[in-house]
Amino acid sequence: MSLEYLLPLLMLFGINTILSSSLNVINGYCGLFSMGHAGFFAIGAYASAIVTRDLIPAMALSSPTTALVLACVIAMLVTGLVGYLVGFPCLRLAGDYLAIATVGFGEIIRIVIMNTDFLGAQTGIPAIPGITKLWHVAAAVALTLWLINNLMRSSFGRAILSVREDEIAAQAMGINVRFYKTFSFVVGALFAGLAGALFAHMAQFISPNNFTFIISAQILLMIVIGGLGSQLGAVLGAFLVTFLPEALRFNQTLSENRMLFFSLMMIVMMLWQPKGMIGIFSRFLDRKEAPKS
Repeated sequence: MSLEYLLPLLMLFGINTILSSSLNVINGYCGLFSMGHAGFFAIGAYASAIVTRDLIPAMALSSPTTALVLACVIAMLVTGLVGYLVGFPCLRLAGDYLAIATVGFGEIIRIVIMNTDFLGAQTGIPAIPGITKLWHVAAAVALTLWLINNLMRSSFGRAILSVREDEIAAQAMGINVRFYKTFSFVVGALFAGLAGALFAHMAQFISPNNFTFIISAQILLMIVIGGLGSQLGAVLGAFLVTFLPEALRFNQTLSENRMLFFSLMMIVMMLWQPKGMIGIFSRFLDRKEAPKS
């Protein structure tokens, strides 16, 4: 396997890890059911592309790392603001209704982009500076995992987990359920924006076709396969969804039907192993460490 082939794949794995970790905050830790994550991904990608291509093109050439950091920060701020504006009204809903509302949000974002000339409409935005390097993605992944890990260990994280476990009991204990739901939604959106910024400057071209509902489904697939509510599960899920299709390329039939394969894998996990790959590993370790009678 050549280095030219492996490097973009490793960067995509890192970006997918950020996406799965960000959705895990919403779906896994807070217990909400969001299916419009591709919308936040798209906002981050387009916001950062406009920054480096139109606002600071000279900096992107002279100091690419500084330009990328600035683009990522702006993308995260814009995406976080949109996450708040979307989450505040949508989080009045729950369960299936919330899922439908977030699917609608993701499609609205894509359709707005398709009909906005400033954003390239259906043609997309070409000639984005290719300033994302592997070490940029690695640093972003490390920062994302560290921040989310520290968040979930804090009092904020414990409050988010309490909302997931029993919303009524959490409210009875004085926890502002609405605030923590919105907070988790904004945090998830922030990191999805970071992933979008890194992706735009890796691919150097983005269009509405990069942010369809299938992308939202793939991100959800990562955390379901890996294990909801687990950081290691989010990483494992991102690894499988990134590298398994490449392993299936040797067979044309398997490659063309990889989404069917993933869908079946998701159904099997939800029915027989709802804790995902992490649950399988935990059961294996428990059996291995169990004392012999």
